[in-house]
Amino acid sequence: MSHDDFPTDRPAVVTCGLPYANGDLHIGHLRTYVGGDVYSRALERLGQETAFVSGSDMHGTPVAVNAEQEGVSPEAFALDWHERYAETFPKFNVEFDNYGHTHDETNTEITRELVRDLDEAGHLYEKEIMVAYDPVDDQYLPDRYVEGTCPYCGAHARGDECDEGCQRHLEPGEVEDPESTITGNPAEYRERTHKFFAVSEFADYLSDFLDRLEGTSNASNQPREWIEQGLQDWCITRDMDWGVDYPGENPEDLVLYVWVDAPIEYISSTKQYSERVGADAFDWEAAWKEGVSDEHPEGGEIVHVIGRDIIQHHTIFWPAMLEATDHAEPRAVMASGFVTLDGKGFSTSRDRAVWADEYLDEGFHPDPLRYYLATNGGFQQDVDFSWEKFAERVNTELVGTVGNFLYRSLLFARRNYEDGPDADAPSDEVAARIDEAVDEFAAAVNDYSVRALGDAVTDLARYGNEYIQRNEPWKLVDEEPEEAERVIDDCVALAKAIAVLFEPLAPEKSERLWDQLGEPGSVHDATVEAAREGPAGDLREPTELFEQVEDERVDALNEKLEARVAESESDDAVEDGDESDDEEESETDGTDDAADADMADIEPISDDRIGFDDFQDLDVRVGRIEDAEGIEGADDLLRLTVDLGAETRTIVAGLKQLHDVDDLPGTKVVVVANLEKAELFGVESNGMVLAAGDEADLLTTYGDAEPGTKVK
Repeated sequence: MSHDDFPTDRPAVVTCGLPYANGDLHIGHLRTYVGGDVYSRALERLGQETAFVSGSDMHGTPVAVNAEQEGVSPEAFALDWHERYAETFPKFNVEFDNYGHTHDETNTEITRELVRDLDEAGHLYEKEIMVAYDPVDDQYLPDRYVEGTCPYCGAHARGDECDEGCQRHLEPGEVEDPESTITGNPAEYRERTHKFFAVSEFADYLSDFLDRLEGTSNASNQPREWIEQGLQDWCITRDMDWGVDYPGENPEDLVLYVWVDAPIEYISSTKQYSERVGADAFDWEAAWKEGVSDEHPEGGEIVHVIGRDIIQHHTIFWPAMLEATDHAEPRAVMASGFVTLDGKGFSTSRDRAVWADEYLDEGFHPDPLRYYLATNGGFQQDVDFSWEKFAERVNTELVGTVGNFLYRSLLFARRNYEDGPDADAPSDEVAARIDEAVDEFAAAVNDYSVRALGDAVTDLARYGNEYIQRNEPWKLVDEEPEEAERVIDDCVALAKAIAVLFEPLAPEKSERLWDQLGEPGSVHDATVEAAREGPAGDLREPTELFEQVEDERVDALNEKLEARVAESESDDAVEDGDESDDEEESETDGTDDAADADMADIEPISDDRIGFDDFQDLDVRVGRIEDAEGIEGADDLLRLTVDLGAETRTIVAGLKQLHDVDDLPGTKVVVVANLEKAELFGVESNGMVLAAGDEADLLTTYGDAEPGTKVK
């Protein structure tokens, strides 16, 4: 691994978090896989040697439970879903170099070998622990068969993760008030011998690793809290019979925890790719193992693209395993935010989702969805999908900006110059603008920003529209034919640059554009240097690349979704007598029905963003209310005297009807201190007290921050 700008002379591996072989894919899942594919293709455009790999996560309790319900073996159940995923991803132009699964022979062998290496190096030990047991059903319960209360935050939790609260990984025996998810019986804890990985020994290493880690900031910041709280050793075995058997002596017939063999699939899938294409084309050992390459003993450039719900596994457990077994550490982790639907959480059991197959069945091309998912907000931010927003982005940016420039330019060139204008190279102005776009593209790769990759293209197309409008070649054809030819040659050169730079986001449309330009070979093999070269000058008859999404189409899609959700919720009410939903989601799903209920009435998050510098301009402080009294003539307003540490301010706030005025003194609040002063009902207000929602839930502090402490 290096920290040099891409491209480097080391082999790179881009991975995506493994989809759990347990259910259909929707567009919330696709965000991560599209993001990984976009990033991998962008690296290749820069000339980086890259392997893009993933695989299906086959093991774990949900697979075993659902297979039993369907009356098939866990292997048959998981393989069926694996094959569906392997067919679905290419339909969205997500092209893995290798897509394996965790139950195949390669991953089983590498997993057992790596665990043996951990054991021989002294990093594993046995420990008696309390494991949940169902005394009525007479069976031990693996973590996903257990639900209860998180011991850290008090939220409802699964046996292995506080999925509805603090998101912390939980070890067997930690969940309080355990219940069996199979029978609903109260569970009890009994002693069992299990294998542990001494993760706590790697605390210093992991702290330094996070300092080096590139990618999205949430991936490096979130794990620091766990390290500061003190790392707990990791139980790596489970009481069940579906998984990779623990290697060596195994009197309890334990299998390895799913999160042991799942990330190892990244290595296994890369090995399978190398075995298929040959080590000369891609050397998996040089990428993954330390000391294999004399030139680069630290290994290659490993980039993990994941959902943010599995950050801990990829920044604590996985790098500790790699470090302990002399493998290359990840260079970067890109953790995506979740996808909501019209401001509400996806609900798979209520059919409240836009399914991957459904999107295609509606006749939409995959590339507009790829563009939407990749560019609608920063990668680590949550994205809200609606058919209205999708249509707006397609119509405004893909049709109105990119498509409009390409079609009008190429059509004019084809009709006036047949095979294309004869100028050798673009003008200095256009060549400089293309160079700028290539630099923006490279910067986006090194900033791990798939959104900025799209911006580089749309900004270039926007410049192209302005350029052709400013020069008006249709007026120059007769009066200044040489100048007209130069302008159109510039436009064709811009179109070629767009084809190259847009390939990661819209690979199929970019290949079609490449063909219209008459360029030799495939755009998928072109690097950014081709964007700087003049066009080949053998134009084909152009067609419009993107199709407008009409308002009537959006209305029809919304009606279908609403009818489907209503029917599903009606079925739930008939079957269950209420609208509860206890379906278990996959480890990498990032959506659940608890989120759906919580977010039912929440206004969608704005797509308008502010810069960090703008946020820094806000002076937000902790304050303490010293006195509160009503204002004559104002039904809702209170005059608050607020201690801000350095001074005491008078602030007017609309809290009178929502809070007991006598209870307010002594309350800590959060105040925007540098807001312009305002006069309300004759009282000068010098700041703003922050509160949430229509009930004016006052923002306060969890700890003992003193008045005047700055919020940042």
